[in-house]
Amino acid sequence: MPTDPAAPTPAPAEAARPHAARLGLGTAAVGRPGYITLGRADDLPAERTVEALRERTHALLDAAYAAGVRYFDTARSYGRAEEFLAQWLAEHPEAAAEVTVGSKWGYTYTADWRTSGVTAHEVKEHSTAVYERQIRETRALLGPHLDVYLVHSVTADSPALTDPALHERLAGLAAEGVRVGLSTSGPAQADTIRRALAVTVDGRPLFAAVQATWNLLETSAAPALAEAHRAGWLVVVKEGMANGRLAGRNATGPDTAPLRTLATRTATTPDALALAAAAAQPWADIVLSGAATLDQLASNLTAAEAVLTPDDLALLATMAEPADAYWRTRSSLPWA
Repeated sequence: MPTDPAAPTPAPAEAARPHAARLGLGTAAVGRPGYITLGRADDLPAERTVEALRERTHALLDAAYAAGVRYFDTARSYGRAEEFLAQWLAEHPEAAAEVTVGSKWGYTYTADWRTSGVTAHEVKEHSTAVYERQIRETRALLGPHLDVYLVHSVTADSPALTDPALHERLAGLAAEGVRVGLSTSGPAQADTIRRALAVTVDGRPLFAAVQATWNLLETSAAPALAEAHRAGWLVVVKEGMANGRLAGRNATGPDTAPLRTLATRTATTPDALALAAAAAQPWADIVLSGAATLDQLASNLTAAEAVLTPDDLALLATMAEPADAYWRTRSSLPWA
């Protein structure tokens, strides 16, 4: 294990090969008609109706489960993603007994199933009132299948880190057996995670899970994620494809040249290498695929077969950008 947790390099004598069970499926791209993943016009049905995206979500869940994926991620703000997942679980009781389901609260979906003419697709508020409303909504859909519940997109100034009343409510949920945690975003993810590690209720740590952005372009949270892993937290990697920037069709600029070089040399797709690099991190428990098509999912899941040597990972590590620059680019991506 490397001494520097930020360096995406396993022990020198080892090559990294993730297992399919370490890969998860996220539903952000298919639970609503609009999102910020590049190339959505090519990925989704021409008519992005509720029924069309329900069918697509269920097909992806079927394929992921059949391939060995056992972690499914959703959120209150992903349009009707919780609903779609709940329906799939009800139709597949044998799978429901095996999978881990994570959801998130703190954003309210406001786009009303539109992709244009929308002032805000989602509105963030980390208050006790929003928590109480959204946990009821989540429970109404997912019921006993809710295993992990995260405060959505926490930043260092969020009241989710300082509000004692909210902490008491979250501790109550944890006492029911749900793993309580947070997702993070922005260039100060590491600071947010460390602040969350220090939050206690009645002398006990409150949070036990984190979902953070880590990819070959944005590696800044790695040291803090290693600390969370050592503390016993579940660590889930999101945006391993950098909202599509690391997909083969988009990985065309000089910033992704190392990824293309390695993909050519190993006859592997860029997306699989990007996810395999995330899964190679010693602190990463689950790495999410955000696939919107069956072909994308099949390609993503070949990450479980990819073997990355220390030299491969060192080459890919050269792609990392300054965190501020990465998040500026991300904030400029259009909802489509």
